[in-house]
Amino acid sequence: MNSLSIKAENLRNWYTFSLVGLDILLIAGGFSLAFWLRQNIAWPEALVAAVSFQDYLGLLLLMLIILPLSLFYYKQYYIPRAVSRVDQFYAVITAVTLGTLISIAIAVFIYSPDFEFPRAMVFYAWAINIIVLMIGRVTHQAIREWLQGRGLGKDRALIVGSDEMARIVLQRIIWSPQLGYDVIGVVNGDDDLEELLGVPILGKANDLPRLIDKLEIDEVIIAMPEKGHRETVKIIALCERGKVSIKIFPDIFQFVATQPSIDDLGGLPLLSVRDYAMRGYLLVFKRLFDILCSGLGLIMLSPLMLLVAIAIRLESPGSVFFVQERMGLDGKPFKILKFRSMRNDAEKSGPGWTVDDDPRQTRLGRFIRKVDIDELPQLINVLVGEMSLVGPRPEQPHYVSQFRRIVPRYMDRHRAKAGMTGWAQVNGLRGDTSISERTKFDLWYIENWSLLLDIKIILRTVWKSFIAGS
Repeated sequence: MNSLSIKAENLRNWYTFSLVGLDILLIAGGFSLAFWLRQNIAWPEALVAAVSFQDYLGLLLLMLIILPLSLFYYKQYYIPRAVSRVDQFYAVITAVTLGTLISIAIAVFIYSPDFEFPRAMVFYAWAINIIVLMIGRVTHQAIREWLQGRGLGKDRALIVGSDEMARIVLQRIIWSPQLGYDVIGVVNGDDDLEELLGVPILGKANDLPRLIDKLEIDEVIIAMPEKGHRETVKIIALCERGKVSIKIFPDIFQFVATQPSIDDLGGLPLLSVRDYAMRGYLLVFKRLFDILCSGLGLIMLSPLMLLVAIAIRLESPGSVFFVQERMGLDGKPFKILKFRSMRNDAEKSGPGWTVDDDPRQTRLGRFIRKVDIDELPQLINVLVGEMSLVGPRPEQPHYVSQFRRIVPRYMDRHRAKAGMTGWAQVNGLRGDTSISERTKFDLWYIENWSLLLDIKIILRTVWKSFIAGS
């Protein structure tokens, strides 16, 4: 294996081992802090008898072994390229809870009947460990990204694909430097291009063995589904001559958006490619979540909304709100509410897409659009049931009539209520972007929906708005 690959692999191993070591230190520190808190805080009541830290060394030892094993079981020592903080937090809570319960059960079994412990201390240890382990992971991730930003631990990658598919993959890598890829070049079998998005075209598929060895490639990403299975298998065989990781980007989103799962038909495996998650009683939970959050949002944000309304009236004549017909659930039209961010005569020549630095925007409108404050009145649409907090963004009826003819499965977006924000938007597809790509993300959301996913999208939306405004 080449020296650069060894370096990258050693760094990944170091990341894993250092995270395990960091967790052990944090668990020990959290347990010690929990003991100190129980000794010094008379909650729920004062300790009857004095205890020493040595009395709980056995429990601490068990937690230092079992909690890392529990974290390992929940894949918290697999270093992913992209991290969802919500998923990570959920996994840490689950792992720490399970590990703490198992540690206590084993301690009682081994040391009974002499083993006694303050239950409040165990609660402190549980809560503190969740907090410090999450802080440790965020810090560890920040250090990894800092090192990758300086070229340490990045995987040298080749993209194999035609213009459109290779562009999609390359653009996502450029947008997400935290993924840790250093794209060396593109291997393009069809187009006579010299470069793609600033990355050089290095040759044809048959050149792969030579390029992998010469350029010391760590990973090959294949993005040419239109070639079919035979060509893909051929490319994989060419890549296998070098010791590289191989990943395939299938354009299966043209037909399905959900993550395929395996079903069983009397021992015959079947690939399940479409299973709508938004149905039945689950919709009740989504609606209750919408009512609760939109109601609280209107109450808490009403002072801000009042100030924005006053500022709009003072800056330019016209209505405070922009009201427009959009198409929602089952293709039914509704009136969407937004704070007006453009001049009152912005659509005198007809509707059109809003673009960056749109001359029709007012100065205040440019700011409130940047931080998504213009969308806040849609909380009213959510509360009355016309929209949801999360879902596909609604389009105007005349645009829908156009897109349904040219975008596969476009109308499937309307199987769910339109949303204030959505999976496509938090992935950078908003405004004047590809309708086809936005549709793929919307369909993935509909077919993979869960309340946890909604929460994740809302948190990412708030974070992006905060970053945009800072």
